[in-house]
Amino acid sequence: MNKDFQLFQQEFKEWQVKLGLTGFHIFFKYLPLKECFAQIDASQVHRVATVTLNSKLSDDDKPYKDIKRSAKHEAMHLLVNNLEACATSREIRIQEIDEAVEELVVKLTELIP
Repeated sequence: MNKDFQLFQQEFKEWQVKLGLTGFHIFFKYLPLKECFAQIDASQVHRVATVTLNSKLSDDDKPYKDIKRSAKHEAMHLLVNNLEACATSREIRIQEIDEAVEELVVKLTELIP
């Protein structure tokens, strides 16, 4: 198994515990992604999430690769998943919700060691 992928999984699981998100069943994937280091797809209703680490970073992105930070960032997305699920059930533009959630995740990533 790829060393980066192992570290990513380990770090994500640590943050999952720290953030009290152990009620979610997590699946991990190591696949090429477009324009991101990692991503998460989560279902609040089913309490399941798939976290994917980009296996094919562009040469431009490689200097910015930070596996631990990416894992923490995706765990923060899981943390705000309930907020996102609630917000998307109301009449509001999805883009506005995505921007608000991303802003919160970036702030939490900076605040929490």
